[in-house]
Amino acid sequence: MTRSTIDALVQIAAELRQTLAPLTFRDPVRYVYRPLDYAWTSHLQYLQRYGRGEGRMLWFGMNPGPFGMAQTGVPFGEVSAVRDWMGVETEVGRPEPEHPKRPVQGFDCPRSEVSGARLWGWAARRFGTPERFFAEHFVANYCPLLFLHETGRNLTPDKLVKADREPMLARCDAALDAMVDALRPRRIIGVGAFAEGRARAVVGDRIPIGRVLHPSPASPAANRGWAEAAEVQLLEQGITLPPEPTEE
Repeated sequence: MTRSTIDALVQIAAELRQTLAPLTFRDPVRYVYRPLDYAWTSHLQYLQRYGRGEGRMLWFGMNPGPFGMAQTGVPFGEVSAVRDWMGVETEVGRPEPEHPKRPVQGFDCPRSEVSGARLWGWAARRFGTPERFFAEHFVANYCPLLFLHETGRNLTPDKLVKADREPMLARCDAALDAMVDALRPRRIIGVGAFAEGRARAVVGDRIPIGRVLHPSPASPAANRGWAEAAEVQLLEQGITLPPEPTEE
């Protein structure tokens, strides 16, 4: 029997969790959150609900945000989008150690992850139901680790010391390669320059690769209208979008 894409994605995530576990990170990193450990159940639920199917477009983000995947275990996992739109909600544990300014409250987290609210909010408006979106698209993160400065500030992977970054990239590259083999996407869409760069480094010219603007509130362009800018970029890549569903 051919292994399903869901089984493959679950195995890839579990193996990535294991291979990243021994890695340690020096300054400026003081805290490392590993949501594939303490939020594994909700990540598994996400894969089981929406991981089925080859030939979709693979959207690829960088790594968890403190109020998104770090809380819910789902890429770009803004709480209300994951719980109310996707229907994914489980109990979530806590990282150890935990920064006092960045507690993990799981689905009780009152803060909104702006990047996730923008990405999933766009998906909900454009496609209506998660089933309609995930029939053509799948969203993943390149690295499942959140890195925090001693102040609680989020540190992106490119800010890590090279000696720490390179072993992490090698493991995440291998997981990306395995994910591409499993999903056989017709296109990869990097959410931001970092994700696009890793996809090009791993995949080369095997699959068309494009990019959309990262929805981070740190991006002035995204703050001027991320959804509109992203749709222009998608159309420029020849990606057609369905008409927004109408209310009956």
